Amino acid sequence: MVSYPDSQGAERSLAIRRPPSVASHSSRTSTVRRHRPHRSHFGGSSYQPQNEFPVFTHTGDVEIRIANGRKEQRYLLHKLILTQCSGFFEAGTSDEWASAGEGSNAQSQNAAALARMPPSAAQAVQQKKRWRYELDWGQNDDEIPMLVQKKTTPTIFGGDASSQQQPPPPTNKPRAPSSGFFRSMANFSSLHVPATEQDPDDDTFRDYDNLFRVFYNYPPTLDPINIANAYVECKSLLHLADMYDALEVIGPRVDHHLLRFQGRLWKQIAKYPPSYLKLGYLARSKAIFAEAMVHVVGQWPQGQNQLRGQTPDSVIDLIEDKVDEMDEMKAKIEGKLFRLTLTTSRGERVTPSNNWLDWMAMSLFRQWLAENTTPPPIPILKSPRHPPSRHGAPETLPPAPPPIFNTGRIFRLLGQGGSAYLGHDECKRFLRLSPEHYSRENLKRFERSMEEIKNKAKDVVKPLMRHFLECDLWGLGGGLPYLTCTRVEPQDFPWDE
Repeated sequence: MVSYPDSQGAERSLAIRRPPSVASHSSRTSTVRRHRPHRSHFGGSSYQPQNEFPVFTHTGDVEIRIANGRKEQRYLLHKLILTQCSGFFEAGTSDEWASAGEGSNAQSQNAAALARMPPSAAQAVQQKKRWRYELDWGQNDDEIPMLVQKKTTPTIFGGDASSQQQPPPPTNKPRAPSSGFFRSMANFSSLHVPATEQDPDDDTFRDYDNLFRVFYNYPPTLDPINIANAYVECKSLLHLADMYDALEVIGPRVDHHLLRFQGRLWKQIAKYPPSYLKLGYLARSKAIFAEAMVHVVGQWPQGQNQLRGQTPDSVIDLIEDKVDEMDEMKAKIEGKLFRLTLTTSRGERVTPSNNWLDWMAMSLFRQWLAENTTPPPIPILKSPRHPPSRHGAPETLPPAPPPIFNTGRIFRLLGQGGSAYLGHDECKRFLRLSPEHYSRENLKRFERSMEEIKNKAKDVVKPLMRHFLECDLWGLGGGLPYLTCTRVEPQDFPWDE
């Protein structure tokens, strides 16, 4: 949390000097409380209160101008606040930056003039220095809009050299991009955000306004009702904060806003886990990152195309480590499942010689388990061919990638037991393959043996049935087709390394 300095000349109450005729009849100075108008928001009234966000007339020393030829938003903020919140402004307003580039001759001349002045006067002149930034929209749609510093130098007459020059004429911004940086990174299309009839640059104005509002401890203007819109706005704000090295300040605000959606947030994460994993990483949100990580690991490698190259290697390494841990656990449990057996009344293991019917039930269970936990064999087929080309030779199509094989659904069925798998009809159909053993009494015995095996299997897979989600699994339509037993430990978060 940061706070902006109070102006020395702007207090909560101001003394009103009475005329001499009135002052002679009253020895007490009356005071009135200064009227504080509502905080201004961008796109609102053109009236700007003095020494209030976004224009601190008396104390501001960093001027920021954002304009696109159709509208303009101006800020006069404090170097102290900006440098505390943003590495970009800390570097841009440093002495090393100021001494390089344009204006070095003027700075040397002013330095010589300041050296001849009394110390108190020289200090007063130096305190009047200002920095000025303008948003450069770029020359084409592929360039990212970025604040560019305009060189200013303090003069011995007060103010800065740039203020004595004529302001540059407003230039028309290039045609608004149809798919800019923020829109592509936020993956708008996947969230079904309705299009609005407004200036397409409003998103940029909003993001910069939210950035500076958070710097001054004002709440950002983010959608509090529609979580899909809130995601888009938060993702765009985070990418802007990442550009200006301000994630440590912006991240907690985004985290706080999204967590207010509670149950709706967890359901959205279940729908778009890779997107929210990236957002949780940028916002340094342990709750969002961990929730998305459980879904991503359970579905892996389904979301790898959305994450590789778009997230740091530390995040990918964490995912792969968690996937390896889950695969190792599944392999151990599969071995236990294949070794499940029934015993006779004398405590002996069931074999074809001592209990044929129970041995048949065990064989059916193992066959079902093997078929459903082993990837299907690749069919040996010739590659399909295109019609002959102009040269007469048919073109061979590349083979389609095999479907993603995920055994999470099978282990969930084993965890449910009962009629979730190998139900009455399947048992009856299997037993009829041996007509000499099929009867109503044998079918009942067979189903009781199968139920006993299912109960043992249910106990074996309990470690895989744990879930570390905030979301209610049954609130997602009866559960998920993948495992959610991944646990993100406190030391796993990649930004704490």
